[in-house]
Amino acid sequence: MLSDRSPEMLDCGATKDRAGPVRFAPLPREAWTEEARAVFAFWGEPGAYDNGSASNMVMTLAHHPALAMAYYGFGRHLLVASTLPVRDRELIVLRVAWLLRSAYEWHYHVGYTLNLGMGLDEIAAIGVGSAAAGWNDRDAAVLRAVEELCGQSRLSGACRLALSRHFDGRQIIDLVFTIGNYVMLSWAIAALDIELEDGIDPIGFDLRTRSGALPVARYKPGEVEDWTSSRG
Repeated sequence: MLSDRSPEMLDCGATKDRAGPVRFAPLPREAWTEEARAVFAFWGEPGAYDNGSASNMVMTLAHHPALAMAYYGFGRHLLVASTLPVRDRELIVLRVAWLLRSAYEWHYHVGYTLNLGMGLDEIAAIGVGSAAAGWNDRDAAVLRAVEELCGQSRLSGACRLALSRHFDGRQIIDLVFTIGNYVMLSWAIAALDIELEDGIDPIGFDLRTRSGALPVARYKPGEVEDWTSSRG
């Protein structure tokens, strides 16, 4: 149980005030165990094992290394090894981020989607959803699957039929788990108050940055050696 002493460092490195909730900040250096350093280094970020990760997400999940490593194994499959083509994955992530108002996921995955060659007008249509004009049947089916699972926790027969015209069984399983993963991740970001990193020029849901600059392409972990330099 959490002590009521105020404030107190908990075993996980979070803090608790007498009258307030547990708060999670990026794991402080004095709490960097070997297990936490393995979390920092999981995605191959240069220098992360020794210096910590530049990602607030990584540094927050490092409070719980056993969970972080288990989750990252699952996440690596969805991000890198999924049978679902990457365009479909990014449609899913951005539609989930829009529906759940996950500014953190929206910021990074707009960049990843631009890196695929999608334009800003097409990304803006993801916010409108499956009913937006211009989607082909495949894209509309993917977006509709996100909307139905987020809205009613199941897929209609019509949506299943539409998906089956474009995806095999393994791909549909990957699709469902990808939707669920990014819903869970959006919940975690909100519940743990994970914020965009210092120095980031955030991309809003209107696709405008704070500075007024156009959003730019970004690299996912492992796509280039120093992928963190593109996080912007």
